[in-house]
Amino acid sequence: MADQRERAGLQAAIAAFTTWGLLTVYWKQLGEFDPVELIAWRVASAALIMSVAVTVLRRWAPVLGAFRDAPTRLRLGAAGVLLTVNWMAYVWAVTNDRVLETALGYFLSPLGTMAIGVFVLGEQLTPFRWASIGFAATGVVVLTVSYGRVPWIALVIAGSWSTYGLIKRRVPLAPAESLTAEMLVLLGPALLTIVVASSGAGWPGAEAVWAQADGIDWLLVIGTGAITAFPLTLFAFAAQRVPFTLLGPANYLVPLINFLLGWVVYDESLPWVRAVGFGLVWFALGLVTVEMVRAHRRTVRLRREPATVA
Repeated sequence: MADQRERAGLQAAIAAFTTWGLLTVYWKQLGEFDPVELIAWRVASAALIMSVAVTVLRRWAPVLGAFRDAPTRLRLGAAGVLLTVNWMAYVWAVTNDRVLETALGYFLSPLGTMAIGVFVLGEQLTPFRWASIGFAATGVVVLTVSYGRVPWIALVIAGSWSTYGLIKRRVPLAPAESLTAEMLVLLGPALLTIVVASSGAGWPGAEAVWAQADGIDWLLVIGTGAITAFPLTLFAFAAQRVPFTLLGPANYLVPLINFLLGWVVYDESLPWVRAVGFGLVWFALGLVTVEMVRAHRRTVRLRREPATVA
């Protein structure tokens, strides 16, 4: 039963991460709009979709109960803030031709997840993991030299996503209810952002979606709710069933797809120094993955072996 539960979670994680990787193409089509307002529309659309889903499933009781519990309410608020930060950094980078930096961020995310496992969940820091941290840090230094600045977008994406995964693990709600609650937490600020932008009183240099969008644009803007709800629901399902030692490596699908899109499809610059930096991060991930897979296989083997009678 435990193996089936974990297998279902891993399948959901792979589907979620593949979808996230391909979303770069979707957001590229909305590049003329302001990222802040796009995130607001994304939240509003996702809140509507998830509210309808929870109504159909008749699952409002757990959502309302979560809001009545102070610790859960605090975690939902924190998860919402981290999700907003992650989305904002990602969408801004995609619409400003920095897809490779988003790839770096999601390559670093499993190492952030590993660090959380060590320093928050009490997992042991093995020599392999120490080595992986060292190679990753060296890679970031090399990339800083290559870019001529700290790759802050990548670090924000990695830090916010790893921490979001930890908080999701501690929210006692099923996937649909958890995502609905997060979107409801963010709905007020999102609607305010849309109203301010649409009134013409927005921030300098930003033109409201209302003033620019045509028919196809509106379909894409409203569709951000659907493309949000689907992979996030899958991820919430997976986060409660898959050990972090497996969930971390599954993350690699997102940056791999983004890396190929940025380099091959969108023709972003990849000089040799930058390639070396990415290579160091990949090597770090390789070390972690080898150890995680070995440890997981040992655990599965011991679980399946019959207990010996003394």
